[in-house]
Amino acid sequence: MSVTQAPPARRDTAGRDTVRRIGQWSQHLPPVLGLAAAVALWWAVTVVFEVESFILPSPLQVAQTLVEDADYLWDNTLVTLWETLLGFLLAIVVGVPLALVVTASRMLERTVYPLLLMLNAVPKVAVAPLLVVWMGFGQFPKVFLVFLVCFFPIVISTAAGLSSTQADLVELGRSLKMNWWQTFRMIRMPAAVPQLFVGLKLAITLAVIGAVIAEFVGATEGLGYVIVASGASADTALAFAAMILLGVLSVVLFYLTAAVERFFVPWADRS
Repeated sequence: MSVTQAPPARRDTAGRDTVRRIGQWSQHLPPVLGLAAAVALWWAVTVVFEVESFILPSPLQVAQTLVEDADYLWDNTLVTLWETLLGFLLAIVVGVPLALVVTASRMLERTVYPLLLMLNAVPKVAVAPLLVVWMGFGQFPKVFLVFLVCFFPIVISTAAGLSSTQADLVELGRSLKMNWWQTFRMIRMPAAVPQLFVGLKLAITLAVIGAVIAEFVGATEGLGYVIVASGASADTALAFAAMILLGVLSVVLFYLTAAVERFFVPWADRS
């Protein structure tokens, strides 16, 4: 009686799929182990040195705060998220067209770049109180500060991508009698999109920082306000809970931006 065996090609394919799945799962293991080690070290410090909770709360106390004040923290997280996304989108709407204009003319590049460097060099912490004076205590000064934080990396990355188009591709467009718009749409912009997403991923993490800085001054809601208010009342566990949510928010927004990049830029080189 003969035993039926799977064809060698099918067995090889199944083996490769298994190895690929194991490799994908193994990529997530180091971050999980690193996070677990950090939490364990945090817990050990609070126990071994008997640190008072108002100085350094234990991970268990912070977890309890996340559960007990979930509604309050969720409402303020939504405020910070809204400010972050609005400022980020505003920076894209303004920054990308400005980069196109700057790279279109060497004279404009020499004129605008120093102004952009000066604007980026101004500490955003110093600008936040002035925005409250100029724009009031509403949400717009927070959004505008996020815009200022995100604006520079988006402009610089887009301009760098547009300026680094391979010369042979540009020459190919000229040999095909392409006009400026056709060359830009079919050659320069596709080549610049990967570099643009580098700036977007950097800007989205900075956007959360900008929103928190803005909420430190003249805010009545948002995670930045929660940190300030909990610090004034010595509720350190609540401040740690807000900071953990800020970290999670930054990570989620970063990977969402990376997912959009993988969807729209499948040809981008990755390692």
